[in-house]
Amino acid sequence: MKIVVKDATKVIKGATILKNVNIELESGRVYGLQGPNGGGKTMLMRLVCGLIRPTEGEVFIDDKRLGKDMDFPPSLGLLLENPAFLPGYTGMKNLQMLAQLQNRIGVEQIRQTLLEVGLDPDDTRKYRKFSLGMKQRLGIAAAIMEMPDLILLDEPTNALDEAGVEQICQLIRRERNRGALVILACHDAAVLERLSDDIFTVCDGRVERKAIT
Repeated sequence: MKIVVKDATKVIKGATILKNVNIELESGRVYGLQGPNGGGKTMLMRLVCGLIRPTEGEVFIDDKRLGKDMDFPPSLGLLLENPAFLPGYTGMKNLQMLAQLQNRIGVEQIRQTLLEVGLDPDDTRKYRKFSLGMKQRLGIAAAIMEMPDLILLDEPTNALDEAGVEQICQLIRRERNRGALVILACHDAAVLERLSDDIFTVCDGRVERKAIT
């Protein structure tokens, strides 16, 4: 997969959220996003996956234009901001219902993904009873369970303990190694530098590549 963002600007209610963004991204790499809150990281991720359209400029997925040739990337997993699921169902049931939308995976793959993120697929607790860390793990599981070509993770280590952070780091490396294109926003600079092949600084809507030493 190749993503090209060309001269993209996004204006919302008179405020310029993204300014003349030009980046190219390829499969098999992790792209880290760093910058202050409100700098445009989440908006950039929304732009790349088709949740918002640029006011000016274009976004291409494998030479097909988002918003014209396709509405969304064809193989996408994402965790943006706070994960939300149906509160009256277990984690397993929530993921089963999500998986039924495309019928790409079965129960065993869902169970395996839950185990990989540190959740028990046989846990009978409903989502409303989950801790913040458990909710975060379930959101990550939903993003990766179908082994998508494009994975967007917005602060995936939030609310996780040290062991949980290491678990998620291992999963992100695995996804990259199998050929996924991963875009990762994370306030923890050490984690971002450990995982990223390239890092972009996003500040005041401007996106610049950072040299990794």
